[in-house]
Amino acid sequence: MTQQVAHPMVKFQRKVASLVESKVLKPNDSLWKLALLYGDQWGYWKGELLEFEFTMRDTVSDVLNVEEWDEE
Repeated sequence: MTQQVAHPMVKFQRKVASLVESKVLKPNDSLWKLALLYGDQWGYWKGELLEFEFTMRDTVSDVLNVEEWDEE
C-alpha cells in the first residue's frame, strides 16, 4: 500500500477554504489578506503562489478554483 503525499498547495487550499467557510475571508478578498493571517509564513506561501502565476491582486476564489496543483 502506497500513500500519496499531498502537494503543499493542496493543504494551503484546504486551509483557505476553511477560512472562507468560517467567514474569516470572503471569496472575493484579495490574496493580500492572507498575508495578515499567515504572518511569518506568508513569505513562503507568497512565493508558492507566484510560482503558480498568481498575483496578489487575484482573489481567494481563484486559489479555491484550482483543481490540480501540477508543477511542470
